[in-house]
This record gives sequence, structure tokens and C-alpha cells, in this order.
Amino acid sequence: MSDSPSTLSRRQWLGRGGAALAAWSLGAWTSPAFAQPRPLPAYAAWKDAPSLIVHSNTTMETRRGAFGTSVITPSNQLYIRNNLPPPEAAILAQRDEWVLELVGVAQARSLRLAELKTLGLETVATVLQCSGNGRAFFPGKPSGTPWTVGAAGCVVWSGVPVRNVVKALGGVQDGMKFLTGTGGEKLPEGIDPKSLVVERSVPLAALDDALLAWEMNGEPLSLAHGGPLRLIVPGYQGVNNIKYIQRLAFTARETDARIMAHGYRLTPPGQQPDPAQPSVWEMGVKSWINSPQPAQEPLAAGPVLIHGVAFGGVRGVQQVEVSVDGGKQWKPAELVGPDLGRFAWRQFAFKTTLASGTHLLVCRATDTAGQVQPQARMDNTGGYNNTSWLDHGVKVQVA
Repeated sequence: MSDSPSTLSRRQWLGRGGAALAAWSLGAWTSPAFAQPRPLPAYAAWKDAPSLIVHSNTTMETRRGAFGTSVITPSNQLYIRNNLPPPEAAILAQRDEWVLELVGVAQARSLRLAELKTLGLETVATVLQCSGNGRAFFPGKPSGTPWTVGAAGCVVWSGVPVRNVVKALGGVQDGMKFLTGTGGEKLPEGIDPKSLVVERSVPLAALDDALLAWEMNGEPLSLAHGGPLRLIVPGYQGVNNIKYIQRLAFTARETDARIMAHGYRLTPPGQQPDPAQPSVWEMGVKSWINSPQPAQEPLAAGPVLIHGVAFGGVRGVQQVEVSVDGGKQWKPAELVGPDLGRFAWRQFAFKTTLASGTHLLVCRATDTAGQVQPQARMDNTGGYNNTSWLDHGVKVQVA
């Protein structure tokens, strides 16, 4: 077993973790070397390696061709994005003994996972997506992992609703406006914890849907995905879904942790991150095509089935449209497979015939509130929240 970060100097830990610490403020790794093929790290060795692009020890992307045509993303193909190196696997040895501290409620106290399991149970399917998904399509090449579409998946969580826990502890104290989660990653000694800790605040309204999950896709939550306990905030970008959650606080203000105050902000080009800028919270309506894919070998002219996924963040999907001429003409696609709720994604399919030549295949989704996926991305220094249907298009050659 390797040394705990708490026993290492800051310089040693940075070296071992692969600069996961330094990279958090950029959103991910920045060195071109990290884009080279590499083996899976030990904590993710159970993953299906051919289905993943390993960018670094803490960033692994699902290949577009691995998504398949089913709604649920298999756990062994789901992407990984950690802001810090994960804790030691020993924390999973006695899962029910994991302790969560709760503050900002009438009866502040700590509860073991075994106690949380007595307070209720819900299961919810959600899209889990890194806020940098689609960063590779920004022409300015923002610093961070060059995700295309694979920093996302649709998975099923089981756990206790946060609202049940709050009710059992007498309710939220007056004046609290945010739900703030703190992760349990180990931090090196001798530095300000707020400069590194994974601690995020979301609006109190998220309480209605938030879940404290101990299972994913019907299995005990793995270390790679935040086990033994993770805060799930349906419809919100992945960074707000706190792994290894050890503290859940209801607060009057957003946390002043750097990952909140300066990280994951929608910072205009040429400016520095600032707490006054919009935070990366709710996901927007989005879709992309999984098949056909760009390929060196041309497709055969004739019938083609185009399929992909679409989701609406905190809302369900109303419709998906497909264009085979780069957005000049649109036709409705068919939503296929089960509807697993407003936080899950929908599979769509579109039958067409392609003649010889070059075709730009694009899709756009509309959510249940009538919000349409935009053509253009919103430029920002972090490369966050890319929902552009044009960026996610697929160019194919047909013989």
C-alpha cells in the first residue's frame, strides 16, 4: 500500500499524484504527454480498458463508439474525473462505518452510513457529466483535459434522499441558502485546506432532488466513483456531485474554498476567475451522435441509421432533430428505449439515406420547457458547458 498523502511532503505528493492537485484549478491536466495511451491506474483496473481513453491517472474518457444503444452506461465503461487523487481503498473495508457530519440543521450531528440507510431509499437515473465535456471543440484550446463527448454517462443511483435526512434532524436552520458538500480526499499537511479541498455549494433548491448514494448501477459504489458515499445532485454538472462525502452543511453563503470561489466559473476570455461570475451548476440541454462516427474508411451509399443521446439537465427531453446537411434542414428523430425520468438521457434514432459525398451530421435537442440546444458554444476560459450542436457534429464520407 502506498503512503498516505498526509505522510508526504507537498512536492512528493504532487509528483506521485501526477499533478492532480495543481491541475484542479485548470479543470484537468495540461501536459501533452497525458494524451498518450497509458494503462489504467490501480483503483480503476476493473474498468474495460478498450472502452476508455486514459488521459491521466485521474481523467479517463469513454470512447464515443463504446456508448452503444442502451440507456444505461455500464460502470466499467463510465468516465472518471477526479480533482484530487482518490483516498486509500481501505475506506471501503467497512462501508457502513463511514461517517457523515451534518450541520446547518436543527439537530446537527454525525451519522454513520448504517444509520443513513434506515432513513429511506430512492433510486434515480441521472446523466453524470464533467463540466468540461466538449472542451476539445473550443478553438482556443482551453487548459484542461481535451474531452470530446466521453466525459459523460447515464447511470442509476440508490441511496437516501437528503430531504429525508434533513427531516429526521429537525429541518434546515433559518437563513440557509446553500447546500455545501465536502469530499473526503486526503490533503497534504502544511497548506491551507481551503486551497485544495473539494468543497462545493449549490442552491438550496437542489435539496428536493439530492441523494446520498451508496450504490451505482446496482452495485456498491466503487472508489473510482466516490464510494462508500457520494452526494448526487441530479441535473447538475459532475463537480457538484461530491465523492467520498464526509460533511454536508446548509450554509448562508457559498463556501470560500478555492474550487468554488475561483474554480469552475464561467469566466469570459481574457479575464481572471472571480466569485461574482456564474458558477458551473445546472447542465444545459444537449445531444450528440454516437453512430456513425468519423472514420478513415467511407460509408457505403444507401440506408444509414443515425443514433445518439440527448438530455436536458434538470428537465426532460421533448424532442430531438437531426440534420444531414450541417443544420440547413432538420427532421425529427425517434426517441427510443425507456424513459427513465427527467434527469436521465434519451436514446434517439433517425433513418435516412446518404448519397456519395461529404455529409455533416448534426443533432439538436429541445427540453420540456422549450429550450433548444444552441448552435454556438458560450466561450469561457475553462472550456465549460459546451452544448453547441455544431461543435458536436460528425463529418462522414460516403462512397
